[in-house]
Amino acid sequence: MGCVHGKCCSRYPPSSNGDSRDYRERGRYGGRHIISDRLLECVAVPSHNFNLEYSVLSQRGYYPDSPDKENQDSYIIKTEIQGNPNVHFFGVFDGHGQFGAQCSNFVKDRLVEVLSNDPTLLDDPVKVYNSAFLVTNSELHNSEIDDSMSGTTAITVLLIGNTLFVANVGDSRAVIAVKEGNRIIAEDLSYDQTPFRKDEYDRVKLCGARVLSVDQVEGLKDPDIQTWGDEETEGSDPPRLWVQNGMYPGTAFTRSVGDGTAEKIGVIAVPEVSMIELASNHLFFVVASDGVFEFLSSQTVVEMVARYPDPRDACAAIAGESYKLWLEHENRTDDITIIIVHIRDLSDSGANTMAILRTGRGGTPDVSITTGSEVFHSTVSEFSDMQLC
Repeated sequence: MGCVHGKCCSRYPPSSNGDSRDYRERGRYGGRHIISDRLLECVAVPSHNFNLEYSVLSQRGYYPDSPDKENQDSYIIKTEIQGNPNVHFFGVFDGHGQFGAQCSNFVKDRLVEVLSNDPTLLDDPVKVYNSAFLVTNSELHNSEIDDSMSGTTAITVLLIGNTLFVANVGDSRAVIAVKEGNRIIAEDLSYDQTPFRKDEYDRVKLCGARVLSVDQVEGLKDPDIQTWGDEETEGSDPPRLWVQNGMYPGTAFTRSVGDGTAEKIGVIAVPEVSMIELASNHLFFVVASDGVFEFLSSQTVVEMVARYPDPRDACAAIAGESYKLWLEHENRTDDITIIIVHIRDLSDSGANTMAILRTGRGGTPDVSITTGSEVFHSTVSEFSDMQLC
């Protein structure tokens, strides 16, 4: 079948592999405004007779104190994993720290390589996902990159046939658009791993982290108050993780790849993995860094994408709106990376269900099926018991 606008999926496009060296300057911001090439690509999923049409945009942030700072976001789109035309991978990696760009590019490359090289990927995707993150994390620690105070978040989507496996480490996000009658509803496929979440707060506290906002650390607010609002209302001074009797590392997330120092107080590379079986009322999914979701809700992003038949235009609109909102709230912007994937020509093969996979100590999957919106709880794996701190 062909894609919309007459795009043909009979020839699979080359995979896209974006890092901070791929960008070119464009727009009225000159050196402050650097984005990736506007590509529109299409790939078929022959096992279920539908197509994916996708585009990606990555824009360097505006940092007035560091005008030449490189984009620390990276992304990868890898089609036909293991030579299989029904297996495709999409990932966004948001680096941070002095060597954040190197970390995000390292993880972008190695994570998909480890996944691709595992012969059991199709038999147990959740187990392989867990293993791939931990192997990549270990390799980053042992590489020439200094990741003691640098690292990357990772939000990734692995499509196998008509099923999405979403693995998340950090505070980037994946969201899918669901058509319900005349409405389009945003369903989060991942949940930000930050101290705002009670389960993550409790876990890092057990690992020895102090959890305080910057104002609390600087003595402007009572450090004994351990309650915060939500990310939308308290995002300007969020709770962060600190070592005992120290003013570092100050991470606002509770999971990442790298971050050797923060790892000692509970910042782990164990992903939360969710699974969703696609149905005809799933219109598209979005994979993006927190530069997008800092000031835009998942619902707002989905509604913006729905206005544009061409995902290239939607990427540009969302990046532009995110950039504008950043400058309205702060004197800088974050790096912004967004992948939009339209699901074309999919017919129903079953109910619109989401499954949360939890793998226990023995590796036996415990699958619970849900319908509609429901918060995904932490995925527990045979690896996580050894990786809490």
